Amino acid sequence: MKAPRNKRLMNQKNPRRNRQTFGGFFLLILVGVFLLFVFRFSYIVISGQVNNENLSQKASALYQNSTVLRAKRGTIYDASGTAIAEDSTTYSLYAILDKNHVGTNGKKLYVTDKAKTARVLSHYLPLSRQNILKRLNPKNPNTFQVEFGAAGKGLSLSIKQAIDKANLKGIYFNETPARLYPNGIFASHQVGLAQLQNHDEKTSAEAQNLTGIMGLEKTFNSSLRGVNGSKKIKKDSYGYQLPNTKAKEKTAKNGNNLYLTLDTRLQTYLETLMSNAQTKYQPKQLNAVLMNPKTGQILAASQRPTFNPQTGSGLGNFWRDTLVADAYEPGSVMKVFTLAAAIDAGKYQPNTTYASGQIRVGGTTIHDWNKTGWGTIPFSEALARSSNVGFVHIQQLMGQAKWLRYIKKFKFMQKTNSMLPGEVSGSLQYQHASDQAITAFGQGINVNMMQMMQGFSAIANNGKEMKPQIVAKMTDPNTGKTTNYQPRSVGKPISQDTAEQVRQAMEDVVYKKYGTGRVYAIPGYKIAAKTGTAEISHANGGGYLAGRNNYIFSVVGMAPADDPKYVLYITMKQPQNMTKEASVILSEIFNPLMKRALDYEQSNATTTTQAQMPNVIGKTVSDATAALKQNQLTPIQIGTGNTVVQQMPVKNEVVLDHQRVLLLTN
Repeated sequence: MKAPRNKRLMNQKNPRRNRQTFGGFFLLILVGVFLLFVFRFSYIVISGQVNNENLSQKASALYQNSTVLRAKRGTIYDASGTAIAEDSTTYSLYAILDKNHVGTNGKKLYVTDKAKTARVLSHYLPLSRQNILKRLNPKNPNTFQVEFGAAGKGLSLSIKQAIDKANLKGIYFNETPARLYPNGIFASHQVGLAQLQNHDEKTSAEAQNLTGIMGLEKTFNSSLRGVNGSKKIKKDSYGYQLPNTKAKEKTAKNGNNLYLTLDTRLQTYLETLMSNAQTKYQPKQLNAVLMNPKTGQILAASQRPTFNPQTGSGLGNFWRDTLVADAYEPGSVMKVFTLAAAIDAGKYQPNTTYASGQIRVGGTTIHDWNKTGWGTIPFSEALARSSNVGFVHIQQLMGQAKWLRYIKKFKFMQKTNSMLPGEVSGSLQYQHASDQAITAFGQGINVNMMQMMQGFSAIANNGKEMKPQIVAKMTDPNTGKTTNYQPRSVGKPISQDTAEQVRQAMEDVVYKKYGTGRVYAIPGYKIAAKTGTAEISHANGGGYLAGRNNYIFSVVGMAPADDPKYVLYITMKQPQNMTKEASVILSEIFNPLMKRALDYEQSNATTTTQAQMPNVIGKTVSDATAALKQNQLTPIQIGTGNTVVQQMPVKNEVVLDHQRVLLLTN
C-alpha cells in the first residue's frame, strides 16, 4: 500500500523541478540576449556604423543641407562678339492629379479645373484642348501625375511665365539646363551641339551638366563646361538654417568663352544660299568654305545635309562634319596645285604644244572631258580648258618623285588640326604610272576640304600656306585671362612668283572665251577661279559611277585676283534634280557670296560716309522695323515676340544699303 503514495509524492516534486529547469534555461537566454545587445551596442559605439552605413554621416545629413551651384557653360561668339551658342534654361511641364496632394493648410495642390487647364495649355503647347483633356483624365484613377510628352518639354521662360500667370492649380515645372542656339542653322556641324548627357536619376537636376557631343562644343568641352560649386548649411528639423551658423560655399567656376572667326553677316547669307540650292537641286552633299587666305581664318562654312541645333530638326540624319570627316577625290581643282608645282620646279613650258583628246599611260587611256579634244594646243591653255591630257603631260615633265614632293609640301595626307573633330588624313594611290598620272587632275588622291583650303591659301597668299583657323580666342571669365590663337603659317611650298603665275592662269578660266568658269565672273571685281568635275568611285571599288549627275562638281575662286582677300571653295555631290549645268548651279552660291564679301571689304576700306548699324535691342518690333527702314535696311524678324532681344549685324557695324538685318524677338 506504500508504493502508490511514494509515486504520488514524486509526481508532486517533478513540477517544481521542471519549473526550476525552465527558469534556469530562460535566464540563460535572457543573459545571452543581453550580452548580444551589449556586444552590438559596443560595436556600434566603437565603429560608428550600422549595416555598413556611417551613423555620424547619417546624423549629420539630417541637420545639413547641400546645394549644387551649377557652373555656367561658356558662350560661343562670332567674330563680332555676337552670341551663337549660350547657356539657357528650359522647362518641362507636368500636372498632379492626386486629390490627396494638399498643403498643410488644406490648400489643393492638384488640378481642380481640368477644362480650364486644357483650354489655357492649348494656347501654349502644340496640343489640342481635347488631347490635353485626355491626358488629364487617364484610365488609371490612381495616377498621381501626368506629363505632356515632347510638347511639354523644352519650354522657354516666356511660355512658363505666361502659364504661371493663369494661376492653374496642379500645374508645375521642372527646370533643366539647356543650350540656346539663336541663329538656328548656322555652321551647325562646325559650331556643334551640347546636350544633357547625365541620365542618372540619383543626380539632381541642378547638378546636371551640358556636354559637347559635336563640333567645337565637343573639342572645347572641358574648357566650356566649367566646374560646379556647392553650398552647405546646418539646418533645424524644419529645414531652416540654424542661427549663428555660417554657410560653407564653394564658388562655381564658369566655363571659358570661345570667340570664332566666323562673320555672321557672311555666314547667314551663305546658309540662305545653300538652303536655296539644296531645295532646288537636291544634291546628296553640298559644302562651302570662305576663308581669308592671309590669315587662314574661316569666315563662313556650311554643309548640306545639316540640322537646326535649336529645334533638333534634321539632327538624326547626318552627324558627320563633311568639311573634315569626308575624304574625296577633288577632281580638276587639283590642277591648280599641279600647275603650281610644275612652275615652281621650273618644268612648266607654257608655249610648248601637245595633242589634246587622249593619252596612253601604263596601259590605260586617259581622256579629256571633251573626248575629241581641241586639236594641238599650248600648255598655257590646259588650265582654262581643264585638259586632263595636258596635265598628264605636265606631271610627266616634272617626274613622279618631284610631283610627290610637292603633294607633301602642300600638306596633303596630313591633318590640318583646324580644331574641328573627326578629321581624316586622306590617302594617295601612287604605285603605278597610271595612278601617278591621274593624280595630276585630282583622281587617285583623297583629301578633305580643310586640306584643300590650306593648299589654296598658298596660291592666294603668294606662296605662304596658312593653317585653317576657326577659333580666334578663348577668355576665362573667372580670371580675365585671354588665350589668343594667332594665324599660323605651315610652310611655303611655292614662291611668290609661282603663286602670281598660277592666279593669272586661273583668271583665264574666267575670262578667256574657252575658259570653263566664265559663269563666275563678277562685274566690278577680277576673279581667279578653277572648276572641277570629279568622278565618284563605286562603293565596291570597281571603277567609277556613270551618269550625268554622278560627279562631285566644284569651284574654287580667289578675289581680287591680283591680291586675294577671299578664297571660296564649293563642292556639290550628285545633284538629284540637275535642271541646270553644274557650273550655273554653283554660281548661284559663289557669285552672290563672293560679291557680298568683296562689297563688305570695299565698304570697310571707305573711311567717309560709312553707314553704321543702329542699336534696336530693347525696342518693339514695330519701332525697330521703322528705324531700320529709315536707314535703308531690310529687317527680317525671327520669332513671334514683340520686343527685339538680339540683332544681326550688331550695333555700330558697317552696313550696306538694303542689307538684311535679323531681329531676334523675345
